[in-house]
Amino acid sequence: MSLISEYRATEEAIKELQERLKNLSQDEKLKKELEFEGKLRELMKAYQKDESDIVALLDPDARNRKTTRNTSNNKAPTSGKRARRVKQYKNPHTGEVIETKGGNHKTLKEWKGKWGGDTVEGWATLLG
Repeated sequence: MSLISEYRATEEAIKELQERLKNLSQDEKLKKELEFEGKLRELMKAYQKDESDIVALLDPDARNRKTTRNTSNNKAPTSGKRARRVKQYKNPHTGEVIETKGGNHKTLKEWKGKWGGDTVEGWATLLG
């Protein structure tokens, strides 16, 4: 994209955002939310409280959930899937050896195309 095209695209995006901001600023629901937020922040300041104090007051169990989440971060994240193990394939026809964790290996795909997937899987040994 040329510099002038980028300039015009940015200018157009700014115009669209300004229009959206104008529409939002006229929204009564937004005005009420902003008023509430302002009054809440004043009240928090008067009592020297922050967001975490308010959350603890309104949802006492939130702190327990947060603590549980943080203590589990000491170990590796578990996504529900088992980690793939390294397999070593030794081609008896060529003597070539490859190591991979998955089946998306170029040479492995070529072998499976030439000799068949079941045959090639028979050449595999787990390394750990």
